[in-house]
Amino acid sequence: MSQEPFDYIIVGAGTAGCLLANRLSADPQVRVLLLEAGKPDTYPWIHIPVGYLYCIGNPRADWMYRTEADVGLNGRSLIYPRGKTLGGCSSINGMIYMRGQARDYDNWARLTGEPAWSWQNALEDFKAHEDHYRLDDGADPSTGHNSRFSDTHGHGGEWRIEKQRLRWDVLDSFADAAEQYGIDKTDDFNSGDNSGVGYFDVNQRSGWRWNASKAFLRPARSRKNLTVWTDAQVERLTFERTAEGRIRCSGVHVCRERTSVQVDARREVVLSAGAVNTPQILQLSGVGPAGLLKSHGIDVVLDAPGVGENLQDHLQIRTVFKVRHTPTLNMLLHSVFGKMKIGLQYALTRSGPMSMSPSQLGAFTRSDPGRAHANLEYHIQPLSLEAFGEPLHDFPAITVSVCNLNPSSRGHIRIRSADFRDRPAITLNYLATEDDRKVAAESLRQVRQIMAQPAMQRFEPEEYKPGVQFQSEEELAQLAGDIATTIFHPVGTAKMGTVEDAHAVVDPQLRVKGVSGLRVVDASIMPEITSGNTNAPTLMIAEKAAAWIRADAVARAS
Repeated sequence: MSQEPFDYIIVGAGTAGCLLANRLSADPQVRVLLLEAGKPDTYPWIHIPVGYLYCIGNPRADWMYRTEADVGLNGRSLIYPRGKTLGGCSSINGMIYMRGQARDYDNWARLTGEPAWSWQNALEDFKAHEDHYRLDDGADPSTGHNSRFSDTHGHGGEWRIEKQRLRWDVLDSFADAAEQYGIDKTDDFNSGDNSGVGYFDVNQRSGWRWNASKAFLRPARSRKNLTVWTDAQVERLTFERTAEGRIRCSGVHVCRERTSVQVDARREVVLSAGAVNTPQILQLSGVGPAGLLKSHGIDVVLDAPGVGENLQDHLQIRTVFKVRHTPTLNMLLHSVFGKMKIGLQYALTRSGPMSMSPSQLGAFTRSDPGRAHANLEYHIQPLSLEAFGEPLHDFPAITVSVCNLNPSSRGHIRIRSADFRDRPAITLNYLATEDDRKVAAESLRQVRQIMAQPAMQRFEPEEYKPGVQFQSEEELAQLAGDIATTIFHPVGTAKMGTVEDAHAVVDPQLRVKGVSGLRVVDASIMPEITSGNTNAPTLMIAEKAAAWIRADAVARAS
């Protein structure tokens, strides 16, 4: 069964795919098809900020992946949430708006030889879709009112960024303690240098989650040239030989309503399925390491050894401290009255715990003074639990999570069979390098030093996890493997690079090397992970790619 051809087929209606659908369908002369394996984002818990608790681990919105047992985690396997609904991961993530550091993008420019990826050039793409609350009242350079923020932020775009609608005494005191330790306070993590401690800005609008579907797809759905299919999972890409003998991606086979449908693309197929599903689709289609493909009986279209390799993620080490003389979410949610109060506060004011992101307070600093840049990110929460998905502890406590922003460990994504319905094997290889283990131990020591500062002592903090009995670097690195978990930032599995880089999957303008008509636009193209949360960088990548795709179309027409 085949369909009338489209000009562009976008695979994946997540963060990048929704923006691309908006930008490409703005040209009424082209037909755009957006494919999403999940359902529409009508599940109510997607839109209530605290609803991530009910979306992660729920097949209604999550692919329900797990990692392979990891030696670095002492044999543990982790849940690995990936959004499976319109909006993708932006529908289930922590809503934190974080670009990373200027050096991340300057390094991408160096690695790829493409100046467009530098911080100064990427900044315009970040600003293009921003609607930042700090500029709601305008910017007046003559008075300096908000002018500092107008240099680095945008206003009037689709992507709403707001201040959090709650605060906690214990978090304010942690910020004071961090300052006493030597971490300056900051009111903006997104200026290019995110060093400092402060509350995260979030992707919300008036206390509701603001996902990519609402921001970019909803305004474009009325366009007659945009078609959106949900419950439509791609089986594989299709290819043809051009008259010049080149390989061209001509379309996709997609499973829709239990029927395999072939859809052709006149111009381009764009993979925006994410750092797990994009390499899986490429491998299922015959683009990947030849040995892996042959072992599953897949004909090799293009031997591309980098597909699925270079997997990077931020591993967060979750420390827990019991506290006294202050409320935490643990106790509020163990009380019927507390739950009623929280629900009423959100219903009346769209504020309070139901409006909060998983982490409210953040900090960026160095694990040791010899580091040139901040290489640690803290997520501090007024709650605690043994593991994600388990009940909160029945004692007042806070969680101080810390992650290595620039891990040197690398993993991979590999298909298990030629069946598109089989989940891929996700191998992270966390803490596989000596430097990653060293940073893990240093970060645990730093957490203890911050908690020992005077500002925290009125809460009488008591280390519950990992426990004060563990002191040596070897013990702390081992303990990190026991208590650490993913912060859900997989990137790099279809990295961009130069023509000479044999393991680069895409060129600097995100075209798959060796194949025409095929581009990758999502977090998988990052050659190295950004120094922070990865949703905002993915939007920037999509903004830049949309401009390149449109420019290529103009060049072909002329």
